[in-house]
Amino acid sequence: MTEELINAVALAETPTQMVTAVTNLAAAKDPAAIPTLIAVFGYNNPAAAVLAVAGLTELGEIAVPQLLEQIDDYNYGARAYSIRTLAAIADPRALDVLATTAATDFAPSVRRAAAKGLGNLNWTKLALAESQSAINRALETLLFICQDTDWSIRYAAIVGLQSLAKITPVREVIVQQFQKMLTDDTEKAIRARVQLATHSLELTAS
Repeated sequence: MTEELINAVALAETPTQMVTAVTNLAAAKDPAAIPTLIAVFGYNNPAAAVLAVAGLTELGEIAVPQLLEQIDDYNYGARAYSIRTLAAIADPRALDVLATTAATDFAPSVRRAAAKGLGNLNWTKLALAESQSAINRALETLLFICQDTDWSIRYAAIVGLQSLAKITPVREVIVQQFQKMLTDDTEKAIRARVQLATHSLELTAS
């Protein structure tokens, strides 16, 4: 059955047929569909790609190894969907890819997706010593990109830091960073997002 659904994706001749085929394949929730769903990211069909992201996210951590192996270094659109999927699954095995992407990728949309995902990884899947090291890596990356010249990257870093601040040991460092940005950042949208994040943290602390 899954093989027929995979074939339907390969045989789709129009964008609408592709969307239908990917919808059906994602609904099967079969790990055998993972390579095909990842391949859809590169088909220049945004609607189908979004469905593939949802299907892979629902499959969860079983999809992570293949997502990490098959990240497209040449097609930034496909790479963005892969990063968004890894961020949504939140498996800490994606840490290295997300950190490197957030700091160095040439495509802003890909960097933003990675930055947001960095703050939201499921650290409980790691042993205590390993999780502390991993959390520090995520924190260092997000603090680094808070200084990026692209305000949209700084904005994504704030979102990532707000999520990461749920972890008590790094919370104070993040609060200090927010205070610094509130004073120093010249972009109005950044200061507004920092205020929103700070208010949220104050509510969760009370």
